[in-house]
Amino acid sequence: MNQIRIALPPFKTQEASRKSLFSPGLLTRPKLRKGIIMSSNRPSNSTADDQLDPEEEKRLAAAAREANRLPELRLILLGWRWPGKSLTGNTILGREEFRLERAAEFCVKRETEVDKRKVTVIDTPGWFSAQTTPMDYQQEMVRSVTLCPPGPHAFLLVIPVGMFTETDRARIEENLALFGEDVWKHTMVVFTWAEILKDKSIERHIRREGRDLQWVVDKCKKRYHVINNYIFGKHPQLPQLMEKVEKIVAEEGGYFTLKTDETKTQSQTQSLNLKTSSLKENRELGARPKQNGSCNSLRAMDVDPPQSLVEGVSD
Repeated sequence: MNQIRIALPPFKTQEASRKSLFSPGLLTRPKLRKGIIMSSNRPSNSTADDQLDPEEEKRLAAAAREANRLPELRLILLGWRWPGKSLTGNTILGREEFRLERAAEFCVKRETEVDKRKVTVIDTPGWFSAQTTPMDYQQEMVRSVTLCPPGPHAFLLVIPVGMFTETDRARIEENLALFGEDVWKHTMVVFTWAEILKDKSIERHIRREGRDLQWVVDKCKKRYHVINNYIFGKHPQLPQLMEKVEKIVAEEGGYFTLKTDETKTQSQTQSLNLKTSSLKENRELGARPKQNGSCNSLRAMDVDPPQSLVEGVSD
């Protein structure tokens, strides 16, 4: 009987198998991995040397902000006749420059220096709560843009903390529409009368007032600031306000410009200037006395409006 032989692989003992698993080539891998892990856990001298202490980081951050900040800020105040719009302007200026005893009917321009930077503030005629803003007032509001060439960096929409209605929203829409749709990109809400909030946050107030106030804040890209108008001099809330204005300029790529026909705009401006000059000639203006020489170049345009504009209107 023929026998069939099958060639089998050589049998390895348990000891031989163990030796083959731990051959010299395989032993190098664990050592390399271990070396890599150890080197990654060991701090390098360059990283330790380059690390800055918190105070140094703050100093460098402040230096970067100083290098990038605008040399001048041009601001226009918008709002009703009664919520403290002019008072907000005085707060920014650090002194009483805008008249508070009566509402302004013409634009008033003032300049000051805040943290070694020129700041221009223009107060505009306040609009009315229960009626459409008169045409002359609307034209004067638009003229404010020409008083701070080449254009304002931001519009500060002054809204008092309190009840906000659908009518309030309609008045804001009506008056900001005079500047065109792009005005919203450069507008920030400034809440006054913040003491009414007490311990309540402004965010909670916005939520509780409902969709009308929320709509306005959303149109301003959720840009808002709360300010206490009863602090003069070095105001703790002003640096944050200026930083927010600079952020608007950075995000929107510059200052605001009116997108209207240039010839028409110039014609309207000339007409308004002639009207203002005529009124100034007919009545001696009682400009507020200046507190220092730096304000000598500022002009006041505080005059009574035409009688046709104030019939039936009370402050």
